[in-house]
Amino acid sequence: MKKINLAIFVSGSGTNCENLIKYFAGSEQVNCALVVSNKADAYALVRAESLGVKTAVAPKPQLNDAGFMMPLLRGNNIDFIVLAGFLPLVPNFLIDSFPRRIINIHPALLPKYGGKGMWGHHVHEAVKAAGEKETGMTVHYVTPVCDSGEIIAQYRCALSPEDSVDDIAEKEHLLEMKYFPQVVNKVISETFA
Repeated sequence: MKKINLAIFVSGSGTNCENLIKYFAGSEQVNCALVVSNKADAYALVRAESLGVKTAVAPKPQLNDAGFMMPLLRGNNIDFIVLAGFLPLVPNFLIDSFPRRIINIHPALLPKYGGKGMWGHHVHEAVKAAGEKETGMTVHYVTPVCDSGEIIAQYRCALSPEDSVDDIAEKEHLLEMKYFPQVVNKVISETFA
């Protein structure tokens, strides 16, 4: 298998992005080649640059412009895209150009608590409000419909009625830190076997 160039798309602080970069550091199969953010002030860009990974900013007009995005990705020989806290919808031309090669992490057990407006603390607040006894993370393929792609993996954790929204977020985030890089590695290995 040739070395696969991975692009990580981010919008926020970048803990998952940093975790992925560190996980694949020294890998013979996967190279974290590029981190793309729709926000110029995303702390994920600082994390990536400090770890020696090239970064690019693609606000919504550029993100939705094939004439901008495709040369950016082709110029970095990108084979696979991981959304790690990336909030905008991925444009159809990217989904078509990377069939079953774009995956996303979601901080709930889809199909529950998915769709428009369901990201970050909004998800955890909804889980708390519903009195759920468990929550978790989902990794899924990206399709044109938000959070509706085929589920690749889910990991769960128990909740108690005493858990605050922050407690729920922390429990779910621990799952992401532990399992997300493993799932990404497995999907890439199977995709390019």
